[in-house]
Amino acid sequence: MNIIDNNFKMLSNIIKNSSLEDIYQNIRNGFNRIGPDIQEGLENYFDKFPYWGKIKRNNGIYEELYYRAKSLKEHIDDYVWLYDKLGDYRSKKLLFAILNNWYQFDFATLNTSIEKNYPHYFDLDLVKCTEKEVFVDLGAYTGDTVIDYLNYYGADNYSKIYCYEITDDSFLVLKNNLCYYPNINFVKKAVSNEIGKLYFLKSEVDDSANMVTGSGDIEIDSTTIDEDIKECISMIKMDIEGSEVKALEGAKSHIINDHPKLLISVYHNHDDLWKIPKMIEEMCSGYKFYLRYYGNNIFPTETVLIAIYENKEDLI
Repeated sequence: MNIIDNNFKMLSNIIKNSSLEDIYQNIRNGFNRIGPDIQEGLENYFDKFPYWGKIKRNNGIYEELYYRAKSLKEHIDDYVWLYDKLGDYRSKKLLFAILNNWYQFDFATLNTSIEKNYPHYFDLDLVKCTEKEVFVDLGAYTGDTVIDYLNYYGADNYSKIYCYEITDDSFLVLKNNLCYYPNINFVKKAVSNEIGKLYFLKSEVDDSANMVTGSGDIEIDSTTIDEDIKECISMIKMDIEGSEVKALEGAKSHIINDHPKLLISVYHNHDDLWKIPKMIEEMCSGYKFYLRYYGNNIFPTETVLIAIYENKEDLI
């Protein structure tokens, strides 16, 4: 057994043989051991980005720490399933790094797992693209992901690109940044599992962190990928602030029939990391899973699941 397998097995056995209370207490003890500057930074971060839960030291609130303990205890078998499904040891090491960061604030392993060779989403060893590419970008923001695609794969290496973005200011910048490229459709709708109306909460920090909700002050149209796009899709990227599960449900027919490459953010809560690959597996077996990481070494954000259908080359 190699060191990565051994480390993951040891951690999973510790979790399986510990109570939720013991896991939570271990995490609390680890939090108390890290420096006050890091404690304050985490507290401020979780306050600004309300995905994972609060930490308010002065009020004795450690909600985020409890949620990570709960996910570890209740879903360790799901994480073991994912570990066994991952297609390379870079992915396996990253999964261990994330869970060990949750459990004992392991900054070192997470630091060595940061992707330094390729841009966000586009690992050239895994994601192969051709001039026939029909690329759907959910959470297109200002066009940064599409620009990376054009730079790395070539401005003539696609057939059509669909960009979905809901924020007015970002949508204008998106269209301006990509206006000189042909066959790009700009769609100002939220993407979910049904057609209708949704709302979004505007982030006080950054438009990239706006969240779609079921109620609120800013109403937007919502659609599904299955309803909105009728042609065959070859690649879907999702970074939609916690709405990825519903968007996947709304793209089920395309996933079953087209087997698109899937590049999905899986860090907006404590469960998407295992839940989303299980959803894909249940929709369509035959996908190979990989994880890549583009965040920092303190808390694991910017984690991307890359799902590649094993026989995709036969379908292009």
